[in-house]
Amino acid sequence: MEEALRRARARGRPVVASTTVDLGAGIDPAAAVFASRRAEERWFAWEQPDRDGFALAALGAAHVVDTVAAQGRFRAAARECSELLRDAVGGDPADRLAAGPVWVGGFSFFADGGRDPQWASLPATLLVLPELSLARVSGETAATVNVVCRPGDDGAALVERAAARLGALRHDPLPMVDPDPAGGYEIASVLSPHEFERAVAEGARSVRAGELDKIVLAREVRVTGTRPFNAGAVFGALRSGYAGCYCFCVGTPEAAFVGASPELLVRRAGGVVSTVALAGSARRSADPAVDDHLGERLLHSPKDREEHRIVVRTIERALERVSVWVAAAAEPALVKVANIQHLATPVRAQLADPLSVVELAGELHPTSAVGGEPWRAAEPLVRRLERLDRGWYAAPVGWMDAAEDGEACVALRCALLQGATAHCYAGVGVVGDSDPEAELAETEVKLQAIVPALTGA
Repeated sequence: MEEALRRARARGRPVVASTTVDLGAGIDPAAAVFASRRAEERWFAWEQPDRDGFALAALGAAHVVDTVAAQGRFRAAARECSELLRDAVGGDPADRLAAGPVWVGGFSFFADGGRDPQWASLPATLLVLPELSLARVSGETAATVNVVCRPGDDGAALVERAAARLGALRHDPLPMVDPDPAGGYEIASVLSPHEFERAVAEGARSVRAGELDKIVLAREVRVTGTRPFNAGAVFGALRSGYAGCYCFCVGTPEAAFVGASPELLVRRAGGVVSTVALAGSARRSADPAVDDHLGERLLHSPKDREEHRIVVRTIERALERVSVWVAAAAEPALVKVANIQHLATPVRAQLADPLSVVELAGELHPTSAVGGEPWRAAEPLVRRLERLDRGWYAAPVGWMDAAEDGEACVALRCALLQGATAHCYAGVGVVGDSDPEAELAETEVKLQAIVPALTGA
């Protein structure tokens, strides 16, 4: 802290002081954050349970990046993050994934952000340097405390505040979903099922007319209860049910955006970039023979293979602009989660220039798995046909460390929780031979990833 203050006074600008301490084994970062968060602060949780138990959770906001212009927002946000950490003092443990200073948060789907009131606390760009973060790898957890030191700050007061924040950590288990005993949940489509089918039919006609190759259309379903939803319980239910997915929660004093996404948008580790093309879906069955049959039918479905091929092609094209080489698997494989299976093709690349993971997310977003191809033609049609505010749905959510490595998923199978209302989202890829009734049924399957986590059903 003393060194950070000295640098701040010498340079006339804020300097970050950071320290990382080992907490040992047996710590659940998400549970600690949900138990310790204060009503007035932001929080974050990120976990992929099947990935060696990796978890990252964060509390508070030492600094917030949320006022960049819509044009070039990913690059501008990455630049502001880099500038703040340029003279940082303290830990950047190179051998500990996500230990040291990390930025957490996400972006809205459209550059102009969420327009409806429920998205007010989640702006178009939001990257937070937390006051406290917890990172667990291979069962061992490290805690990082960050303080932004300004030239006129009182060092003793800053130390006292940081120590108090760390000392106030609690480690209660995540709560369980507590269903309403009266079953008092109202579930309603914002756009009626019939109107959604009409939108799909119009999208398919546009593809057949040659106006575009593919369009992705989403729908919103609102679940309303008699008491506020518990974000910690919903996150815990998703984490238990979808261990192979990216389980996330971005919390604010007013709302919580929570989900379990099967789709990695981008991961950067040094100069190596990884992503997955995910498009084409089918339901699962409890009967192994039926489940295998559904998977084989998906692997050989002309409609789904065409939809998937478009996504692979657009990801390769985006990465080729910034890479020495790009390599995609020759054939898609099946990725199976609890209630649905997808066609998936891993893609890797070697960067030509040192772009941060946030900038890479901007290069890839939106992939044609969640937007359309070409996006310039698809965007106005998506806005007109969906008649909903996507907000952060289908947009990048994730984290970035001080070396600008990190990862972001596509925010799918998600809900925005606001008091006793949950705004749930699901989408489908539409090509020329898409059947509106079948596409509506696919959204229902996808919604079953999030609705039971809300109601306990």
